[in-house]
Amino acid sequence: MVTREALHEELNPFQIAKQQFNRAADYLELDDSTRHVLSSPKRQLIVSIPVKMDGGDVQVFEGYRVQHNIARGPCKGGIRYHPNVTLDEVKALASWMTWKCATLGIPYGGGKGGVICDPKSLSINELERLTRRYAFEIAPIIGPDRDIPAPDVYTDEQTMAWIMDTISMVRGHTELGVVTGKPISLGGSQGRSEATARGCLYALREACKVKRIDLKGARVAVHGFGNAGANIARLVAADGAKVVAACDSKAGLLCESGIDIQAALQHKAKTKSLAGLPGARAISPEDIVTVDCDILLPAALENAITLANVGQVKAKIIAELANGPTTPGADRVLADEGVFLVPDILANAGGVTVSYYEWVQDQYSFFWSEKQINESLEQAMQTAFNSVYETAQRYDTDMRTGAYILAVDRVAEATRVRGIFP
Repeated sequence: MVTREALHEELNPFQIAKQQFNRAADYLELDDSTRHVLSSPKRQLIVSIPVKMDGGDVQVFEGYRVQHNIARGPCKGGIRYHPNVTLDEVKALASWMTWKCATLGIPYGGGKGGVICDPKSLSINELERLTRRYAFEIAPIIGPDRDIPAPDVYTDEQTMAWIMDTISMVRGHTELGVVTGKPISLGGSQGRSEATARGCLYALREACKVKRIDLKGARVAVHGFGNAGANIARLVAADGAKVVAACDSKAGLLCESGIDIQAALQHKAKTKSLAGLPGARAISPEDIVTVDCDILLPAALENAITLANVGQVKAKIIAELANGPTTPGADRVLADEGVFLVPDILANAGGVTVSYYEWVQDQYSFFWSEKQINESLEQAMQTAFNSVYETAQRYDTDMRTGAYILAVDRVAEATRVRGIFP
């Protein structure tokens, strides 16, 4: 039953981001001045993107780039192409990136970009023209020492290659470090494509130790089957877990005996959807978060777990591969029910961590092996998980608030030491 409170729950991602920040700021007893500085985006750029379509007409798309904070280093954050992109969503994602980088101890601030479009309806040539014009429009504020974009929803290494080339042509020299998540042939890093999922796997293993759950044999549900969702399904299955449910934007699957992940990956690559996978029962994608499982991995978009459905969640551990999949109201319910939640700014930080490694490699033109990348990532995720867990225990609070207390304190200290110019 949907409660009246659920109907009026705040679902605006930027308002949610501010609630999460303020909760940590209360624990840290931050003064009002510091709160104003840390909760306000440094820069918001809105651009019009005229694109010549294949039919000869010109359509104008709207795009954004938000830089939230540079106290600890240049901004870092993905670019998403989606019909429902809003400025508030991009502002929220930029602020989450600030806290994510601080949680991992990476010397970046948060940034994010987005273009309002339906990439599935655009040809490859239209996507290239859209991407190059968007890159040109945001060129004045991005660069390896200013703001480094990366892939996000419906963007990939090809998108990053186009952006890198466009910026390089504008500046008259090859600028490898202007984006991360590039193809290996253009200064990309080994291990980057699966880094978000692999980082989540390392955090999930630590969470299983806390909850005394053996990942081998655990029943797992994966909500979302893009790059992160498909990779985490493959990785947990390799660890011996049983993926009993999964979904993409079109279809959901349920199989109590476990979905054959390799078959699902091949079926998705062939048909562009999970729909019709043999050996699994079709269910609504929205129902994935409520299936009977030990571990739930939200890997789609924001607001997947809200007050409207949190009462039906049966998982003992939730690790957030998506950004902002759980609302503050649902957070409180999960904490009361004893569900162990690994928050997004920790669980999905593997992507930005290996992006950082890629940026470092590009700066020095000295590249590491995949083994080195994965070993460094595992150590970084374990260290961050333990720091967050210890902070949560010290303040007697949940893991999300523990992560925010840790991150906000680090950014506040950097801001205090630097001071306010002029």
